Amino acid sequence: MSRTRRDPRNEREAKSVASNTRRRFDLGLVASTSRRPRRDPRAEFASAEVEGRSRRRFDRTQTTAAIARPIAEAPHRRQEEVKPATRIVETPAFLVFAVLEAPKNRLSRFDRQVLGAARMLADAKDGGGAVVALAPAGLEEVGAAGADRILPFADDLALDDASRAAQLRAAMESLEPRHVLFAEDGRSADLARRLAASTGESFLADVVYLTAKQAARRKIGMTAEEFGAPPRLVSIGEDRVAAYAGAPCEARPIEDETHASPAAGSAIVSVETIPGDPASLSLSETDFVVSAGNGVSDFEAFKALAAELSGTPGASRVVCDAGLMPRGAQVGASGTVLAADCYLALGIAGAPQHLQGVAACEHVIAVNTDLHAAMVERAGLAIIQDAQRVMPALRELLEERRNAS
Repeated sequence: MSRTRRDPRNEREAKSVASNTRRRFDLGLVASTSRRPRRDPRAEFASAEVEGRSRRRFDRTQTTAAIARPIAEAPHRRQEEVKPATRIVETPAFLVFAVLEAPKNRLSRFDRQVLGAARMLADAKDGGGAVVALAPAGLEEVGAAGADRILPFADDLALDDASRAAQLRAAMESLEPRHVLFAEDGRSADLARRLAASTGESFLADVVYLTAKQAARRKIGMTAEEFGAPPRLVSIGEDRVAAYAGAPCEARPIEDETHASPAAGSAIVSVETIPGDPASLSLSETDFVVSAGNGVSDFEAFKALAAELSGTPGASRVVCDAGLMPRGAQVGASGTVLAADCYLALGIAGAPQHLQGVAACEHVIAVNTDLHAAMVERAGLAIIQDAQRVMPALRELLEERRNAS
């Protein structure tokens, strides 16, 4: 037989301890000869307990570590994660510009993808390149998103597209980047075309595939693809390149005085941005959706809250089937699949088809009375309360902030 023959009497004697009364045994003195380790459920629960909570909470992913420990080993708390060291490129061999929109002074999902593409080009082959983020001043997230340097645009010119193009052209002449990357969306796409027209540089728009050696875009009604080496100016389609997920970078500010002056002879005197009505936007295009489920009964208050939050109203399938909201407001696989930055779910339990519709949302906030609802599990922030009580509280808070300002 391949299995070692066991003698239970000898094993029992080896675990015997001295005692003045009856015989006693310490089962932890000798490890079991079985291939399967002996499990201690108390040690497993102790290792999985999360500290710093008013109620006892357990992280079930940590119980497997306790199974492999010897029984005699004392249980210990889970150690804090070690922060990765900051990545520093002191003397870059070349630069890659990433032009960012950063609406409301925060990186969008598309901005992170542009930085991810720039990081990929800077690290290609032997690496040595540095990513320079061109974004509004005071942006703090660019280091974690992959930027080694940050070159801010002048605040007083932030709304003038012609002046921004002049700034970027001066920065290119001064710092001589190998590539300049844009998002194929909104003002960034317009800026890329302005820059290509003024500099005469080759430009590849709406790239669907990008590496250091090859870039591709679709043409002829999306029926064919054009391949070639990536030019100096490139705009990237959304969801074509993954965001950077490595160690945080330095994001060191750099000064370049040549880019700060406005475009000479600009005919633009002033620029004003007029926001559209969020209620008139399509769910597939909006950045913020406020959605009502079966837990909402006062839809007039719901629509008023959505308007005060500048969000686009949405609804679950149950609400739309009941005729309480139009069919165009339905969120989910059987309605509209969202790509919003934020989704506020009021009284929505979270059916599977509804969760498919919010899978691409960056932030999800759930208001529900059920702690174990699927939407609460999906949410990054959850309020366990009746939506009918939360809505007036939110409106009162918004009113206080308006009065304070």
